[in-house]
Amino acid sequence: MTPGHGSTVDGVLRRSARRTPARVAVEYRDRTWTYEELDEAVSRAAGVLLGAGLAPGDRVGAYGRNSDAYLIAFLACARAGLVHVPVNQNLTGDDLTYIVDQSGSALVLTDPDLADRLPDRVRTLALRDADDSLLARLPATPLYDGPEPRAEDLVQLLYTSGTTAQPKGAMMTHRALVHEYLSAITALDLSAGDRPVHSLPLYHSAQMHVFLLPYLAVGATNIVLDAPDGDLLFDLIEEGRVDSLFAPPTVWIGLANRPDFPTRDLGALRKAYYGASIMPVPVLERLRERLPKLGFYNCFGQSEIGPLATVLAPDEHKGRMDSCGRTVLFVDARVVDEDGTEVPDGTPGEVVYRSPQLCEGYWDKPEETEAAFRDGWFHSGDLAVRDAHGYFTIVDRVKDAINSGGVLVASRQVEDALYTHDAVAEAAVIGLPDEKWIEAVTAVVVPRGEVTEEELIAHTRERLAHFKAPKRVLFVDELPRNASGKILKRELRDRFSS
Repeated sequence: MTPGHGSTVDGVLRRSARRTPARVAVEYRDRTWTYEELDEAVSRAAGVLLGAGLAPGDRVGAYGRNSDAYLIAFLACARAGLVHVPVNQNLTGDDLTYIVDQSGSALVLTDPDLADRLPDRVRTLALRDADDSLLARLPATPLYDGPEPRAEDLVQLLYTSGTTAQPKGAMMTHRALVHEYLSAITALDLSAGDRPVHSLPLYHSAQMHVFLLPYLAVGATNIVLDAPDGDLLFDLIEEGRVDSLFAPPTVWIGLANRPDFPTRDLGALRKAYYGASIMPVPVLERLRERLPKLGFYNCFGQSEIGPLATVLAPDEHKGRMDSCGRTVLFVDARVVDEDGTEVPDGTPGEVVYRSPQLCEGYWDKPEETEAAFRDGWFHSGDLAVRDAHGYFTIVDRVKDAINSGGVLVASRQVEDALYTHDAVAEAAVIGLPDEKWIEAVTAVVVPRGEVTEEELIAHTRERLAHFKAPKRVLFVDELPRNASGKILKRELRDRFSS
């Protein structure tokens, strides 16, 4: 093997395997991998991929559900110098074909029951549950001992969620992700003694890069679940097998709304991480009241920065429950106006970043790259306020702020007011075209009890200026989301604009 510096994604695992070879690294269903076994599996899987005719730099799609095989495949791509392309396992049709084609994936690793969704022309290899799958081939494949990738090589294309336009592939290097892992470890207090469970999709950057890989870096034992099943999560916590959980606000809301939430013994849970979308303050207050000893961490960022940018630690929540915290170790951020000029503390503006965690741009999209990277800073599209102590509060997405009668209304503030009503299970606030107001503040609500439109409008007017209160309230059975839990406000606008 040629000499290397080891600042690579797969190098994170290699070092842990040498440090604690016999410690259990991953548990998935009835399979258990020690760090040494996992590291060897990754080397054998790298050999399988290169033996299939792939060459360093080739893109490899990953279209599968959570599994140990999915993790091994990602690390194998990293070790072999391939570029991993995670694909939302819920995508079908044109959306699926777009990412496979736009990335130029030479091979797609997939679960057998998902393979039929892919175009016939796409070359596939089963991840698991097949006689010739990647997992089944490992015992007969020699350990890969080829050249190490370089820190500046691409290791992954992280496609944005596509809530406002076609997804873009953020080009992540080994160096960027390794920096992000160190930021996550320090800001989130990750340690080898933690007992984390990983239940969100591994194709999503938050579960993979903020938690699973950083936890492998420190040598923890990781339980991987197929999905965030409330019954299973509560059982694992009560059994003392899990003390660390990450989930988006939608999952936390679902757990808090379960009938058995007040009665289950959840005292073993020590660390609660939330992120991927804004957590309603009333929901967070209910969780903290029920579990007063549980440490809550707010994690904020986006795919293009690995994705962790800021963290609000447990001891920082008092007095700033709506804040997403301060920047992590390797991130510099500021708030600017439309001209790119930094605004005074307390003034809303767009968050921009500089960081070694940042992507190199968008795959095969030079115009979008140029638009996002201006004057040496990456423009996030998030509207925020920074205070004098360096804490950021996200007000809205720039594109989601509502222009009502010429005044900008932040949807989050209205949503927080709605969540204080007992009959509101979930809420999303959008702007709909209106002849008088330009955009009418509109609440889309999932109720959990009897409530009227007039009652909710009156409720918000008691808590907000009248121009911020919804002009309309629409009731639905559920809100559209992507797999990471983000509410797709674009879909709501499209559905109700007519």
